[in-house]
Amino acid sequence: MSVPLLSIERARKTFGGLVAVNDVSFEVGQGELLGLIGPNGSGKTTMLNLISGALSPTSGSIRLSGQPIGGLPVHRISRIGVARTFQLVRVLPSMSAVENVVAGAVFGHNRLWGGEARSLAYELLERVGLKGREEQPVTAMTYIDQKRIELARALAGNPHVLLLDEWLAGLNPSELRIGIELISEISAQGRTIIMVEHVMDAIRSLCGRCVVMSSGVKIADGTSAHVLADPEVVRAYLGDDDA
Repeated sequence: MSVPLLSIERARKTFGGLVAVNDVSFEVGQGELLGLIGPNGSGKTTMLNLISGALSPTSGSIRLSGQPIGGLPVHRISRIGVARTFQLVRVLPSMSAVENVVAGAVFGHNRLWGGEARSLAYELLERVGLKGREEQPVTAMTYIDQKRIELARALAGNPHVLLLDEWLAGLNPSELRIGIELISEISAQGRTIIMVEHVMDAIRSLCGRCVVMSSGVKIADGTSAHVLADPEVVRAYLGDDDA
């Protein structure tokens, strides 16, 4: 029996008396594009923080290719092969676009240096639509372009698992179409992706499977079509009066 690439078993995170993630379990297979969805405050970003090492689980286990990673420092989990983007973009403001992406190559799973890292950074910036702007300071770029830089930086480490936290949020219709196409291309190349997203058109077109959280609990796990039609999921999003 093959080991799933990522395995979360009864993960729990408490902040004092608040249970943000309540004994959640799911697995992600190699090359899968999983949608992690749910209403605001359901624990989705907290779950990504547990996987990436930004937070340590209160209890439960998180394994990558069978190796325990739950509770390890962020830099170690990054080296092992998990990279992410953030709900609120986090670029390195004193650096240029290419320097931001080089940082991902240096500190990520592949540990590239020098000319090799810089060459990869140029390639990835072209891939995300920033060709010709590699040397610009990130502070001179729009929020959307900073999102592109953050994605390129995450990819520069060649991670086993890519975590996208509402990467499509705030895009206009044409940018959204381009963004969906870009994520689709990354997925088609075999990259394993977990995406937290509120844009349901993106979830329907990109994700074969969804895990749904509500109030810290997993309430559904299955194909996107089945999950999005589940009355309990509809109720979690819309409330009892509208379900």
